Amino acid sequence: MTKDNHRQQFPALANKAYFNYGGQGPLPEPALDAIYQAYKRVQLGGPFSGEVGAWVVQEAMLTRRAIASELTVPPETIALTEDVTVGCNIALWGIDWKAGDHLLLSDCEHHGIVASVMELQRRFNIEVSVCPLAATLNEGDPVAVIADNLRPNTRLLVISHILWNTGQVLPLAEIVKVCHEPPLTPPCQGGGQEEFSLVQSEGETDIKPPLTPPWQGGGQEELSRVQGDGQEDLSLIKRGGQEDLPAKNYKVRVLVDAAQSVGVLPLNLIESGVDFYAFTGHKWWCGPEGLGGLYVSAEALADLHPVFIGWRGIVTDANAKVLGWKSGAQRYEIATSAYPLYAGLRSAIALQHEWGTIEERYAEICRLSKYLWERLSELPDVECLRTSAPEAGLVSFRLTNGMPHKKLVDLLEKQGIMVRTILNPDCVRACVHYFTTEAEIDKLVEGVFSEIVRNP
Repeated sequence: MTKDNHRQQFPALANKAYFNYGGQGPLPEPALDAIYQAYKRVQLGGPFSGEVGAWVVQEAMLTRRAIASELTVPPETIALTEDVTVGCNIALWGIDWKAGDHLLLSDCEHHGIVASVMELQRRFNIEVSVCPLAATLNEGDPVAVIADNLRPNTRLLVISHILWNTGQVLPLAEIVKVCHEPPLTPPCQGGGQEEFSLVQSEGETDIKPPLTPPWQGGGQEELSRVQGDGQEDLSLIKRGGQEDLPAKNYKVRVLVDAAQSVGVLPLNLIESGVDFYAFTGHKWWCGPEGLGGLYVSAEALADLHPVFIGWRGIVTDANAKVLGWKSGAQRYEIATSAYPLYAGLRSAIALQHEWGTIEERYAEICRLSKYLWERLSELPDVECLRTSAPEAGLVSFRLTNGMPHKKLVDLLEKQGIMVRTILNPDCVRACVHYFTTEAEIDKLVEGVFSEIVRNP
């Protein structure tokens, strides 16, 4: 299928240059039709009939299989959820936390996940610290940074496979190996952990790094919840050495926010060794909003307790007595959902296969993102965050002439060009997919240039 023919199946692409795939992908016509036909079938069959009930079970099974095939995992390791955030919360809250346990997350995580971690700390009195992965965008080793910030009492690492703000692709398998097979010697005992706070800006919440370098002393820092003037913040409380910490007798589990990687990267989660991988269908898969999933490895399943509990995740006897959980990741599913969305997601995934394999699609994404990065790098008063070609479809850049990024985004939208702002780091993000065209990219670059000239 040619790219032009492929694009014609996306109504949203008819009258705009679209670069917001990292926020939400456009729904193709076949997926829209599949959703409508599924809703119609439910109504014709009777929404609460035995026939439709059996159909729902079949639809869920087919959807888990389709997703599992994309991630190279068994279907029983997939739980269907609403979105990435729900999947992350299942993993975050399902761990049997004890006071003094340590959770490590990167400084590039979405504020929705950060807020969940804050509440975990408040309720369970766990230690939380942040490792500076943003600084490794153009130089440095993210694996080494993570290894240096692990502690004997670390229970969980929370990272993204592709960082949503800068587009950096993290080496997941190497990171998991460090967490599952830590060195015999203790991790680095100081430095490298950054303070962060929640910042309100134009109705949005984001993470703001400190203006001063991170703490340089020999002790470790713990994130603590502080209240003042009705506002909540995270501040660092300096802790002493780690000599009194117990020896680690379990693997550090790894939770991945896969919002920007599913539908972009060729994936084999079994080979990666990752424990939890939360994803959505409405971004790079271009499926319907409201449907995502969580992969839970067979090993991690044993000690991840269900948090949100409903009839879909339990087993009962003939008298409705609860006997226990479903055998696989389905135990994390809850109750009634918008089942017709399942057909829409499967249709969207199948359409992408009509254009090419995931390897071919990823190669095209990288080719197009490199082209966009090169074109933007030629413009005056534009600085791309990366100093080399992007590794995926996210291209972030900033203006150096003082023009507010929000103003640029608003002006571009009036020209039919869709990009978005990122608050930390303060920049503009444009996303290219495998069916983006060079003409679209040229239109974006020309639009940026024209606004720079008008607003020197």
